Amino acid sequence: MQRLLSPPLKALMGSPCLRLLVPRAAPRAQCGCSCGISRPLRPGQYSTVSEVALQAGRGTVSLPSKAAERVVGRWLLVCSGTVAGAVILGGVTRLTESGLSMVDWHLIKEMKPPTNQEEWEAEFQKYQQFPEFKILNHDMTLAEFKFIWYMEYSHRMWGRLVGLVYILPAAYFWRKGWLSRAMKGRVLALCGLVCFQGLLGWYMVKSGLEEKPDSHDIPRVSQYRLAAHLGSALVLYCASLWTSLSLLLPQHKLPETRQLLWLRRFAHGTAGLVFLTALSGAFVAGLDAGLVYNSFPKMGESWIPEDLFTFSPILRNVFENPTMVQFDHRILHSTSSPGEFPFLEGPRWQQRLC
Repeated sequence: MQRLLSPPLKALMGSPCLRLLVPRAAPRAQCGCSCGISRPLRPGQYSTVSEVALQAGRGTVSLPSKAAERVVGRWLLVCSGTVAGAVILGGVTRLTESGLSMVDWHLIKEMKPPTNQEEWEAEFQKYQQFPEFKILNHDMTLAEFKFIWYMEYSHRMWGRLVGLVYILPAAYFWRKGWLSRAMKGRVLALCGLVCFQGLLGWYMVKSGLEEKPDSHDIPRVSQYRLAAHLGSALVLYCASLWTSLSLLLPQHKLPETRQLLWLRRFAHGTAGLVFLTALSGAFVAGLDAGLVYNSFPKMGESWIPEDLFTFSPILRNVFENPTMVQFDHRILHSTSSPGEFPFLEGPRWQQRLC
């Protein structure tokens, strides 16, 4: 084996084929050894390390160029935008109470909406068999049903678009060798989270379609599943945006001062509070807790309402008591407001960062 590999390796080390910072306009080097650049170089682009093929072992060492990193970064930036659009559209779907209008889930079959009167009536009859129609919308007309159905349909189709925007380019970039080993792991995690998000969305909808004979309340999805669905979407958005900006923006060159470290800690803490506030908002939406008290900053006639701890055990109030859920959401919102950190404002703090 050593005799077979020694001549090709010696020829590779002595050849001009392995170059650093090779301009894309440079002509391909010709040599008598069994190596070469595996793909042509285009003018105006640069590569940190050219792709080298070892003919003896048929191995390829490939590192993404700066241009490839910019393309991947822009792609992830677009991905994060589509996730933000899905969150906004999901909020509109929630406000219009349209989320339970589609009572089944099929990855491909449901992509085709009803096209004639018979198909619409069949879809409406399926909806009439579930609690939301029986308890809340028993007098709904077919025209009204079409509106809420199209709202939920648009949200689901947008979710499928998000999946395609992630998975198809990821497969293309992977095949082209534009992803480093670390980036491959991130991209796999992001694509897996997209698929998990779709399954979690249907798992959430199912909770609102279940019959509850012992309850006469308005049918709702589980607030726990709603918070999990929103939370995973926010994680997907932040991870995609962070990875994108890490590829597109240069690293900061600010000195690591004590003030900068404190600012970074406050920024991380504020981000965590914003995330918890958003999750508490999902609990508010799931329980319709925003309708309990409509006065601010007081809740009714007092700062602290008397019915905060009506459920037993006490911890259950945090997630299931509408009054406590609204109260927690207000407190978290006030805590995560930038006005809570006045010492971060003003030119004095900005001068201390430099």
